[in-house]
Amino acid sequence: MTTSNTKTETKTESKSETDKTIPKNMTNYKKSVELGKKLSKDPEMTKAEVARQMYDLIKDESREVISMAFQEGAMLTPKGSMTYVYNIRRKLQKSSK
Repeated sequence: MTTSNTKTETKTESKSETDKTIPKNMTNYKKSVELGKKLSKDPEMTKAEVARQMYDLIKDESREVISMAFQEGAMLTPKGSMTYVYNIRRKLQKSSK
């Protein structure tokens, strides 16, 4: 019995992980990735600046989706993209207080 319960839990976890990586608004997701690729070509722009501008388009998405967009558009690593998501959200929360 334990084996079947473990398999069921794994399938449920996998499904919820997949749901987190599907953008709610695919149009804005694609726009943000395109914007990131365009801005990344400018040698004056830092990756942080690129990510902040991308974030405006995808701020309502899950952190996993935002991270994917940062990886595709701003050419960040998976760990780096999650750090940028955290830092941008933290900065916005501080400024709204």
